[in-house]
Amino acid sequence: MSLTLDRPWLRMDLGRPMRVLSWAPHGAGYTTAGAILWREVKNADLTPGFDAESWLSAQMPEGAVGMLTSRDIGTHHQARAEVEGIAVWCVATVGLSNAESVGHRLPWHSADYGTINLGIRLDAGLTEAAQLEAMSIAVQARTAGVISAGLMLATGPATGTGTDCVALACDAGPGRYAGLHTPVGEALGAAVLQAVGQASRAWVVWREAERARRAGG
Repeated sequence: MSLTLDRPWLRMDLGRPMRVLSWAPHGAGYTTAGAILWREVKNADLTPGFDAESWLSAQMPEGAVGMLTSRDIGTHHQARAEVEGIAVWCVATVGLSNAESVGHRLPWHSADYGTINLGIRLDAGLTEAAQLEAMSIAVQARTAGVISAGLMLATGPATGTGTDCVALACDAGPGRYAGLHTPVGEALGAAVLQAVGQASRAWVVWREAERARRAGG
């Protein structure tokens, strides 16, 4: 796995074509891809009626899954975990300006620097059902990582944002389970929790510094 920052793109090369599961704007569902890409934008670029998915797809290389973020892609965080020979890599970009507490929506508001996008490479061969279970572990770990930052909203503790996306890559294989009792689930949870936790806490520190800068200006 390798990572390349070439603004406005952040590219996670998987090393070979793998089966990727996501709800990304480009390449959603189960697809075969050799890379996961982030495209940095600003909210001002995404005007009402703008077809962001077609716009992104027109720029995407073949064999890649693509996500959009208004977070500075230079602030990405990486983590790796390995359990019983199962290795997992997670790359996270985290902005919490449009954070939500699950089950209680806030009124709509314009928010730059928002969204959580995760690219995950899982070094294990799984069935489609097991990969779906692995996705549930990734989302659970993402939520725990956000909660660790302690961001409180009017509706409760922040648990994610309204535009989160996860792209999880693995090989097709016979592995039938990826839950919390398995080495797959443990390694996956550890990598995502570390990357998202660090990135979320860094965003909170950045937000306080930005508020202080604006107040001083």
